[in-house]
Amino acid sequence: MRMLLKLTIPAAKGNQAIADGTVQRIVQNTLATLKPEAAYFFPSEGKRGGFIVFDLADPSQIPAITEPLFHALDAEITLTPVMSGEDLAKGLSQIGQGGSGQAS
Repeated sequence: MRMLLKLTIPAAKGNQAIADGTVQRIVQNTLATLKPEAAYFFPSEGKRGGFIVFDLADPSQIPAITEPLFHALDAEITLTPVMSGEDLAKGLSQIGQGGSGQAS
């Protein structure tokens, strides 16, 4: 399932983690593990932030993905299932004309 991982890293912890190389190591390891279709990083409300779009093959992978970010970076993480435009079109085509959410 395609997932959006949103992360934010507090400024003070991020400063420390940049200085000691932790941010670079954790981000590189995360990207190597997830092999994302997209990854973007940006400032967000006074923190460091990022979005990573990747395929989650099994929910049991979640701890291995998130724990390094929690432990090393004090990251706040949100995981959200997402759809591409093609996924949305396919899903909408399966909805009856009444919009009941059930396939016709």
